[in-house]
Amino acid sequence: MPQNDLIASVFRQEVRALSAYKVADATGLIKLDAMENPYTWPDDIKASWLEALKDCALNRYPDPEAKALAATLKRLNQLPDQFELLLGNGSDEIIQLLLMALPSNACVMAPDPGFVMYKQLSHCLGLNYHGIPLRADDFDLDVPAMLSAIEAHQPSVIFLAYPNNPTGNLFSEDAMLAVIKAAKGLVVIDEAYAPFADASFIDRLDQFDNLLVMRTVSKLGLAGLRLGYIAGSRAIIEQLNKIRLPYNINILTQISADFALSNKSLFDSQTRQICAERAGVFGQLNNMDGITAYPSAANFILFRTPKNQADSIFASLKKQGVLIKNLAPQGGLLSDCLRVTIGTPEENKAFLAALRKSLAGH
Repeated sequence: MPQNDLIASVFRQEVRALSAYKVADATGLIKLDAMENPYTWPDDIKASWLEALKDCALNRYPDPEAKALAATLKRLNQLPDQFELLLGNGSDEIIQLLLMALPSNACVMAPDPGFVMYKQLSHCLGLNYHGIPLRADDFDLDVPAMLSAIEAHQPSVIFLAYPNNPTGNLFSEDAMLAVIKAAKGLVVIDEAYAPFADASFIDRLDQFDNLLVMRTVSKLGLAGLRLGYIAGSRAIIEQLNKIRLPYNINILTQISADFALSNKSLFDSQTRQICAERAGVFGQLNNMDGITAYPSAANFILFRTPKNQADSIFASLKKQGVLIKNLAPQGGLLSDCLRVTIGTPEENKAFLAALRKSLAGH
């Protein structure tokens, strides 16, 4: 059988229609494209971490529920006993688990633009995905449009990223509450960038039966561990646990994340540094002719370039050794937009200098 015929007979049409998620090669470049914490650990912390790993039982399966790590996360998030956590191999796995649990004809909803995995995984699973455009002037939720779409489509799950990726802003609290109250299905508040925002809905879990709050340790500085978690009522988490694969959090991640979170003061210090740098980069971007930077509560900044110049500016930056994210190809509200992750002071200076040079060349 020819390969094309074999693929057509084996794989669902929804999968064949997808494009794979591409991760840019950052070899040899200043990497400011993936919202990573640019700081590593001091040598004494690294030595203590390696000591903690020394007696790791690699010959045994890990704790299937990662109980010690879950207890640490519950304590740090001050999560009341009546709520439970489910841990995932990154937030992506949790999103996938949620969507896998839905009926085949279910509707999934999120603001647009938003985190690409909501749409990508919904399409992969053959679900009905609806992206509701944000307001053009401030990237806030368009409440009338959201409420109308909720009434028309009755979504099983609504994802609200808080702060939003890729725009970086916090949606207004009143708008969030209006959506949560109108939804008949689950509302997942994705707080991947909570460390930089000083805002959260995790203390409102007891106010809404349909509310879940999802977080990750990736942006905090542990992206390599691939650990995400979601908090909600025991009854809802119990359903998700039925389809979670056993041993999904490996033993190295369990030990490493628990160790790292016991050094919270280190991450708090790094977070403060990133937020201070964010303010400086934001100010300098908005002092450049033709650039409009948007306020951010995350560890990145979205900015708009002169019309039809985003692709060439992105290429120029890369040629100068700086990799950021080109969002212009997505069109719509992201036309002419680029996104830069906040790096170290030296990395940020290099980016700003390269951007000025790129603008001067146009």
